[in-house]
Amino acid sequence: MDIAAIYHRPDSEMAYLREEDKFEIRLKVKHADIAQVELLYGDPYGQKVNEKDEGVWEHETVLMKRAFVTKAHDYFSADVKTPTNRLQYAFIITDTAGEKMLYDDRKLVPYTKEALNELTCFRMPYLHQIDRIDPPEWVKETVWYQIFPERFANGDQTNDPKGTLPWGSAEPTPENFFGGDLQGIIDHLDYLQELGINGLYLCPIFTAHSNHKYDTIDYFTIDPAFGDKKTFKQLVDKAHARGMKVMLDAVFNHLGDFSMQWQDVITHGRDSRFASWFHINEFPVSYTKTENDEFATDLTYEVFANTPHMPKLNTASREVQNYLHEIASYWIKQFDIDAWRLDVANEVDHHFWRHFYSLTHFLKKDFYVVGEVWHNAQSWLNQHEFDAAMNYPFTETLMDGLVSQKISLTEMASRLNEQLMWYRLPTDQVMLNSLDTHDTARLLTQCQGESELAKLALTALFLQIGSPCIYYGTEVGLDGGNDPLCRKCMLWEKEEQDQTMLVFMQKLIALRKKYHRLFSYGSYTFEAIDDVHKTFCLKRTLADKTLRAYFNLGATPQKLELTKEPLLANNWEQGHLQKNGLALVLE
Repeated sequence: MDIAAIYHRPDSEMAYLREEDKFEIRLKVKHADIAQVELLYGDPYGQKVNEKDEGVWEHETVLMKRAFVTKAHDYFSADVKTPTNRLQYAFIITDTAGEKMLYDDRKLVPYTKEALNELTCFRMPYLHQIDRIDPPEWVKETVWYQIFPERFANGDQTNDPKGTLPWGSAEPTPENFFGGDLQGIIDHLDYLQELGINGLYLCPIFTAHSNHKYDTIDYFTIDPAFGDKKTFKQLVDKAHARGMKVMLDAVFNHLGDFSMQWQDVITHGRDSRFASWFHINEFPVSYTKTENDEFATDLTYEVFANTPHMPKLNTASREVQNYLHEIASYWIKQFDIDAWRLDVANEVDHHFWRHFYSLTHFLKKDFYVVGEVWHNAQSWLNQHEFDAAMNYPFTETLMDGLVSQKISLTEMASRLNEQLMWYRLPTDQVMLNSLDTHDTARLLTQCQGESELAKLALTALFLQIGSPCIYYGTEVGLDGGNDPLCRKCMLWEKEEQDQTMLVFMQKLIALRKKYHRLFSYGSYTFEAIDDVHKTFCLKRTLADKTLRAYFNLGATPQKLELTKEPLLANNWEQGHLQKNGLALVLE
């Protein structure tokens, strides 16, 4: 037995109150090393008298199941119910050679009756419902559609910025404008509803200098090029009437350099009433320009990345906290938005996010908060800071396995299983899963124009635990390289759209919504991975429903003996799965 690989941490994603009366416990061990794990659990104050008239701990014993497997580790899991809100537990671990060990809070020792009588169990002193991670249920039923407002649709030409170009007449740059606005989104709500979308994720809409609007000038106003508050209220109301939720994008890490606060610092320096709002190392504030307007040197103040146009906010300042909290409250109370997506969320202090989360959920109990974190987000998701994160580690693993094929399918499955174990299940169920965004090259471009491969990757995305999100235009074959090329104008002329892709996406979205409980709550298992022929099956099971999804990334057609017609299929011909083919079967 490799005891160095055995690991458990109480009061974490490895031991948590998953539902009101259900507690999940996980144990991590070396892959293929452990044959059986018994979980001993009970009330720490539960006592009974043995035959020697001695008080002993009264407990239950349950066999843990091998829930997830990776190349290096196996994860055992068990759900337990306790009659009280107190819990203690320990593990009896048996390896494949029959060696048995006892693992508790203080030791890992050979299993004996004497050791069992000297247990010092892992403890959960009291299970508080208020501490339970309980994200909004509606997110599990949501298919998100991310919109970059300046490039989605121009519905009101009277608010076009000076120099606006004809729609789609040029490649997107960091400086050009095409007139996309909120009215354009309203005008196409019927289109989005027919597609099956029930969640709108809007990149920033507040007054800003740039076309991307991440350099905010005023959080309390809609950018004039996008419309006004009346138009935004119509958008929210009309979306809600169609059963669509609305998520806004906020940048609380920094302000734009055209903001009133930063302009006051430039004018008054150390004497500015906003000097403490930022991280300033030297007055007057200054920097050295380079050929790249977004990259400066010799900065005397802290910024996002290296851009002099986004001075970083000091969120430890009480004044800044009050200001940002007022913004968060305003758009919930006045416009009934359903969610905040938080830009550069990992560079803001935890203290601020805890208060932010508490405030937003007080105002709206089922509010949804998503942080932009490109790495492991446990620090934010293991406590009440965010309900979810933009699941970029998942994105990269899926893309590396299916699209660029930098890693084997076996490696992909291992990494995906490992990443699911980073978080509690309720968190996994609402993670924001995507394959491309405004910050990455578009899916079709990463697939080198192969729309059949894009369909395969999108299908794999929609089968995952978590809330799927597609980037505007993906459904009609919009391509584009890295920023700014991923921010092209939406294709609205039908002859320019990939109508086959559009029909496929409508079917895929409908399937996801119809079986959302299976995808949110069902077991998750990779089967029949073949790295040589590049085929695999993903099985999702809930109660009496099992869905198997078969994929073929290889050049050789694969014969499948299916007992039922597929719910959804592509490149499926006469019982054979062709290259980049897929078949989803409900058994």
